[in-house]
Amino acid sequence: MAKLNVNGKSVDVKVDGDTPLLWSLREHVGLTGTKYGCGIAQCGACAVHVNGEVQRSCAILVKDVKATDKIVTIEGLSRNGDHPVQKAWLALDVPQCGYCQSGQIMAAAALLAATPDPTDAQIDEAMTNICRCGTYQRIRAAVHLAASMPRAAPAANRAKSRA
Repeated sequence: MAKLNVNGKSVDVKVDGDTPLLWSLREHVGLTGTKYGCGIAQCGACAVHVNGEVQRSCAILVKDVKATDKIVTIEGLSRNGDHPVQKAWLALDVPQCGYCQSGQIMAAAALLAATPDPTDAQIDEAMTNICRCGTYQRIRAAVHLAASMPRAAPAANRAKSRA
């Protein structure tokens, strides 16, 4: 039994410690937005955030995740699908087949959290996910568009401003 902090909720998963985080999220937590692509941490379809950093969940074993580690999946990126990256992806019609896009979005969100106004070179360096459809130009344009969008204040700040 492992305890995971996923999208702000503590969940218990009954898995062997050598189970990849990807399969725990998909099969035991029921969050299927994180996709299996290659299984060797190369393609990025399985990207999630762990403590604010983009990680390939197929290469992380459950035994290596602490109960205090904060895991965010595509389902937890925003409550209503209104994260700037998600909005930009829709506005520019980025996906073709869409299979890799949750991982692409997670990578882009992590990039923008660390580098709010990235250059093309920074985007190219950070966006190492593979897209078989080749939508890389639209992905880059969407990252730039998301960077230009206003960011919502964290929930704690919104609550303080209402008080």
